[in-house]
Amino acid sequence: MTKQRKMIAPALAALAAMASLSTSAHAELAVGATAPAFVTQGATGGKAFTFKLKDALKKGPVVVYFYPKAFTKGCTLEAHAFADAIDDYAKVGATVIGLSADDLPTLQKFSTMECRDKFPVGIADAGIIKTYDVALSFAGVSAPMTKRTSYVIGKDGKVKLAFTDMDYKDHVAKTLATVKALAGK
Repeated sequence: MTKQRKMIAPALAALAAMASLSTSAHAELAVGATAPAFVTQGATGGKAFTFKLKDALKKGPVVVYFYPKAFTKGCTLEAHAFADAIDDYAKVGATVIGLSADDLPTLQKFSTMECRDKFPVGIADAGIIKTYDVALSFAGVSAPMTKRTSYVIGKDGKVKLAFTDMDYKDHVAKTLATVKALAGK
């Protein structure tokens, strides 16, 4: 086993243990802060495309949710939950995009199999991870993943909700309640 794999294996085991706990924490960007603009490669329905936050905000609020790793139990269940609620987001004019450090071929499969062709997922590259301050780390060592953090970004580009919790269960409810409030519903 390589030295890098020896370092990552304990981090992955710790992630699995953390995912089973409901440990709320503060999100990294403050409510009211200007959300960092980003452009990334992503996939929806298995097809690659370029996602630009600035363009998406012209249509309405954007839910940007970061998840640690495609095809893991919690991330799969979270994708299903967002897919099941996507019509509710659309009713209030909100766009949803999931971001992880996975590569494009993985995201293309995940967008079809787990996101059920309902919403896009994109690559959270090192720049996005840094500006949103969502790097997942264990004992001070960064893992090649992001924290499970959801943001609602208003049309004005300001953060309206910031929520971090390694348990996926409340992310849809909290983001959906926020976009409904923004729409006055």
